[in-house]
Amino acid sequence: MERKIVILDGYASNPGDLSWSELEKMGHLVVYDRTKPDEVVERVGDATIVLTNKVTFDAALFRQLPRLKYIGVLATGFNIIDVDAAREAGVIVSNIPAYSTDSVAQTAFAHILNITNRVGHYTQQARDGKWSGAPDYCYWDTPLLELAGMTMGIVGLGNIGSRVAQIAHTFGMDVFAFTSRPRDNMPVGVQKATFEGLLSVSDILSLHCPLNESTRHLINAETLSLMKPGAILINTGRGPLVDEQAVAEALQCGQLRAYGADVMEQEPPRQDNPLFRCPNAFFTPHIAWATHAARGRLVQIAIDNVRAYLDGKPQNVVNAEPEINKN
Repeated sequence: MERKIVILDGYASNPGDLSWSELEKMGHLVVYDRTKPDEVVERVGDATIVLTNKVTFDAALFRQLPRLKYIGVLATGFNIIDVDAAREAGVIVSNIPAYSTDSVAQTAFAHILNITNRVGHYTQQARDGKWSGAPDYCYWDTPLLELAGMTMGIVGLGNIGSRVAQIAHTFGMDVFAFTSRPRDNMPVGVQKATFEGLLSVSDILSLHCPLNESTRHLINAETLSLMKPGAILINTGRGPLVDEQAVAEALQCGQLRAYGADVMEQEPPRQDNPLFRCPNAFFTPHIAWATHAARGRLVQIAIDNVRAYLDGKPQNVVNAEPEINKN
């Protein structure tokens, strides 16, 4: 029987501008743009290899898919997979590390610069005739902020957090980080801080930590109250790192100057999300990772991960490696 490979939700990673052709050489490839939870068992069927981005796998699902031996997560985060249940079922799970570092760091600073310089706002103001009708050669109606000399606080100093720190340092910012790294192993120009200390000194706080039970709603009413009044909060990590209702209230009362987010607690978000009523909240629709360059790296690493698994040397494994069975 020819090996079957199924991609359950390939559209977001590859809407057609990249190629899965290398996977086609490894078996019979079936690609679905999107898959609903009640379609998973039928679509996976007797496949031994599955690639997924957001389709979840739990113990009950593994029991219904006895031939499944490998799951490739098309992302860095792998919380969609019950990795303990996968291990018990003899399924290897791999992820895609560090493919989007530069793109996500770029988006973090796109939000920061949008808030400090308001390029989109002034483009619209010019189109609306505000500059043309101004009595002076220049026109502005918002505070304009210089990054040099500000304090950047970073929560999580992995690949992306470290890149954001490097860029902030280049802008002339003082950079502090809350991280598990030892103090004597910090990047040049970055000072280690406690979480409470970080909140108290940061003019801009950027979130780059993983989502788990200890970080869910890390930013909440209590921690927001510890931040500098008028600070800027940036979230290009995971939506549930913040309590969005608390952030909306902090924006409305002025505790926060602005919030820039690429992620939301629920995606797609509800239209009645309280943040949408805040003029000082700014959003991109979970696209920090989605540059063509980053998606190209993601697809290639995903293919390389499958090839490594078939060669008996699985890589980027996020659960303990069960005994490999490539049938």
